[in-house]
Amino acid sequence: MTIGKGGLRHDLRRRAARVAAMAPTILQCSVAAGLGWVVAKELLGHDRPFFAPIAAVICIGVAAGRRLRRLAELVVGVSLGVGVGDLLVLRIGSGAWQLVLVVALAMAVAVFLGTGTIIITQAASSAVLVVTLLPPTGTGGFDRMVDALAGGLLGIAAVALLPPDLRALTRRDAQEIFDALTDTLRETAWAVEEHDADRVAEALDAARAGQSLFSRFAGSLNAAQEVAAISPLRWRHRQALRRYATASAPLERALGNVRVLARRALAAIWAGEPVPPPLPGALRLLADAVHLLQENLEGARDPEAARRAAVAAAKAISTLPPGTGFSTQVTAAQIRSIAVDLLMATGLDDRTAAAALPPVIEQPTRPSRTDGDVSAT
Repeated sequence: MTIGKGGLRHDLRRRAARVAAMAPTILQCSVAAGLGWVVAKELLGHDRPFFAPIAAVICIGVAAGRRLRRLAELVVGVSLGVGVGDLLVLRIGSGAWQLVLVVALAMAVAVFLGTGTIIITQAASSAVLVVTLLPPTGTGGFDRMVDALAGGLLGIAAVALLPPDLRALTRRDAQEIFDALTDTLRETAWAVEEHDADRVAEALDAARAGQSLFSRFAGSLNAAQEVAAISPLRWRHRQALRRYATASAPLERALGNVRVLARRALAAIWAGEPVPPPLPGALRLLADAVHLLQENLEGARDPEAARRAAVAAAKAISTLPPGTGFSTQVTAAQIRSIAVDLLMATGLDDRTAAAALPPVIEQPTRPSRTDGDVSAT
């Protein structure tokens, strides 16, 4: 398979853009690693301060998020690996079978303690280093733990002093969620009007990607909150990130409810159910509410506009005509569920959000010709 010049240029630009986006993190890792070595060697007087620079790099990480937890896991992992390695190597020496035994015991202890992946892998790698490259000395174990702590603290300092703008990443990931919600709602509105099953099916396929979108958003939000907590340069982002954090769980539920809505709308079209006139309009009102919610989370609009649109969508389908099909009724119910999700995303609690919706008015069914006819079954 060959790549044309245009495709090659596009691929190179994409890769260069990726490097540019990661440049702050690369700078953080490299600077913190160098400082970790200097601090451990020159200030603490350690001959081979391997764990200080590696702790700094792991603490920052190429993938952002949970740095404080990483620091704690790193120190615990180093302590386990070095401790087990020192105790055993001093008595049984070093070699192939000793390496097998030390690594197995270090990892077993970490698993027994119920620790995370970083602790388990760091315990194993520290044990390998003790057996092979860094044989234990009188104070080696303690020095290595101090190195890990110093490197981790330097990693956190690098994040605080050279923070990446992770709020922008959070906004980009949130944009994909809002696009998925609005596109699905608008496409479904158009499709039920035109009885176009293929278009609903396409909207459903797009909605199914929502879970992966949310996972990415949740990760970037967590990382942005962590940076904003420790970096004075990002403190101004805290309020906006708190709004996103409040909206996080309701947005995840809205993504799930939109998938259900699209599936039931598709089933209604397949079944040939008549479309209640208010239904497409309610779907569009709900899409407007999603857009207004996004503006609210960005601080460009107060939450009342999004709340009014969500309530209006629920009100539009609070009364359905007699004879409404089952799948259409479920679609209408999902509109109300999504309206509650959006209200909660603006900061309302679940009880207040549910109470804000108008009650459902049940229309009496028209009596059939066979009512009262005992022979009719």
